[in-house]
Amino acid sequence: MDDVLDSVAEKAWNGERLTQEEALTLWENADFYSLAALANNCRGRLHPEPVVTYVSDRNINYTNICLSGCRFCAFYRPPEAEGGYVLSHEELAAKIEETLALGGTQVLLQGGLHPGLRLSYYEEMLQFIKGRFPIHIHGLSPPEIIHLARTEKLGLEAVLKRLQQSGLDSIPGGGAEILVDEVRSRISPNKCNSDEWLGVMESAHGLGMKTTATMMFGHLETIEQRLEHLLRLRELQDRTTGFTAFIPWTFQPDNTALQVEPATAMDYLRTLAMSRLVLDNITNIQVSWVTMGSGVAQVALQFGANDFGSTMIEENVVAAAGVRHRLSVEEIKRTILDAGYEPRQRNTFYELIAKRENNHKGHKEHKE
Repeated sequence: MDDVLDSVAEKAWNGERLTQEEALTLWENADFYSLAALANNCRGRLHPEPVVTYVSDRNINYTNICLSGCRFCAFYRPPEAEGGYVLSHEELAAKIEETLALGGTQVLLQGGLHPGLRLSYYEEMLQFIKGRFPIHIHGLSPPEIIHLARTEKLGLEAVLKRLQQSGLDSIPGGGAEILVDEVRSRISPNKCNSDEWLGVMESAHGLGMKTTATMMFGHLETIEQRLEHLLRLRELQDRTTGFTAFIPWTFQPDNTALQVEPATAMDYLRTLAMSRLVLDNITNIQVSWVTMGSGVAQVALQFGANDFGSTMIEENVVAAAGVRHRLSVEEIKRTILDAGYEPRQRNTFYELIAKRENNHKGHKEHKE
């Protein structure tokens, strides 16, 4: 086994593409620090400058009413249940005004599979935002779009075109969970299947829209199924090049119907490192400080990640599971600095939007 492991590790070090069997060999046999070294070497090849990026934005959940009933979600409310809501335009405006005042450049706009909201509602919401605010809308995950296509009895491309024309700029990778239907049928049986999730992303990429990809792990899946998820993303990215980033994050079991032991920090870091090594065609890997906390997220910068994600001016879904890690922009920058990198603000497309000169006494910035 040592010879096989050494051979696979050499391939990974040299940036050669790993097969599923080779990736599993690394995952099961490489020690913790060797895996970190391999992933960090890959990160350095893709991002040679000692920079870690972040984006300033806000998660806005326009509704928490959802038909899906996913066993891992503590945020949703069934239709007619107490505590259900749909944000008014005035409430949306107040949240976006605050986001812009705090230096935000985008909103992450997501909700549930609401039975009463038609495509026209989304068109009006997007048009309202774009008509009033100079902000990027990164919104509506694949399950929401599949739900709309079914409700309206329209094809995916037709729905996506109408959303795009109304102001949708890019699509987040929410709802991916694990892209293996055997797992999805157990944790989210009423949500779109893995082919449908990938189909939304492929259609969006075909229309010129960029998207991100995620993986929620640490529940009922196996390591082999995590790998299958990564390989399905890699295969689609080979065809479309439309994914800008990948964000793996750990399932938070509190207040949910899935009672399992939470994933450990070591499991998270190994999974992050393997994601960097397998996804050789997705340029950016993002940490999940919202679920893991700033300390583990900082360590993750040595396990292949190059992006610190969002400032999360507002976050509701993970918080509903009892996890409430909070970081200010200054704390994010300090965490990145203390890890030995230069923090740089980016936009949704990973373009740097401001030059930041940092030292341990303070921060200066100027527009490029």
